[in-house]
Amino acid sequence: MIDYSGHLKELMVKAGFPVESWSVFIDADRCLFNSKIFSEKLDDIFIRHKEKRFENKKEMLGALSELSAQAGIHEYTMHLLFFMYLAKDLREEYEKQNIPVEIYLDSMRDLGAKLIECKEVHGVWGSFVASWFTGFFEVDRFALGRLQYEPRTFGRETYEKNGVVVDSDDLVYNIHIPSLGPLTIDSVYDSFRRAYGFFKQKLDKEHIVFVCGSWLLYKEHYDFLPSSSNILKFMDCFDIIESHDNDFGDAWRIFGRFADLPPEQLPHGTSLQKAYRDRLLGGQKTGSGFGVAVFDGEKIINK
Repeated sequence: MIDYSGHLKELMVKAGFPVESWSVFIDADRCLFNSKIFSEKLDDIFIRHKEKRFENKKEMLGALSELSAQAGIHEYTMHLLFFMYLAKDLREEYEKQNIPVEIYLDSMRDLGAKLIECKEVHGVWGSFVASWFTGFFEVDRFALGRLQYEPRTFGRETYEKNGVVVDSDDLVYNIHIPSLGPLTIDSVYDSFRRAYGFFKQKLDKEHIVFVCGSWLLYKEHYDFLPSSSNILKFMDCFDIIESHDNDFGDAWRIFGRFADLPPEQLPHGTSLQKAYRDRLLGGQKTGSGFGVAVFDGEKIINK
């Protein structure tokens, strides 16, 4: 096992890890590095990963969980630490592909975002969704400013609006929204422009098609969120073509570790928490939506 200590310290700073979390990963790294048995087991996981990449994420995370139990490290901490190690090779891969270091750093801030989510939801410095990270490490998902993008085929019936046609097998860019502070409309458009520039060489038209499936695009938001809500402004960027009522599996994104409490016990310290708490108290539904945004480099053209 090579010494990653310098890399880890630099990464934690640049990925926005809270200072109080640093010692958890430094101590876990030293525990592994200073043990011949643990180092060899981790090296074996690295070797298998390099051979198979992420073909079997469940097997990889299972091996890390087994090692974490033996080393006395929480499995969520171990899972995130492993991807922190991989971030060193990822930076080298970005350099080989001439991808700007700014995009690498923006992408690695997702590690910090998931770290904070894990602490808020489970009280542990680590990640409970480590399999999510593989998109970044396969160089398939990129953070471009406030939003993240990954190329996909549309996979739905032909979409037509304002002269724009998107067929089922057309290339689109799927958007993800990390929990990295306010989702202002300025930051959204800044990200759209960055994405247009970054992916422009792959486009066969003068516009780029963004798609997003998220609880943020639930159409009923227009009925119960305050008019000043950044979520509504984000929704306005999309032609929402699907909206579904469903169980509120994303409640933890709003209420953190309190998400499973009865509605009357939910926190209501933010306008979003208050709006959702009131809706749940009223026995009303929650849900998600799917939207399309066609961007020509300056503006949305399918609204």
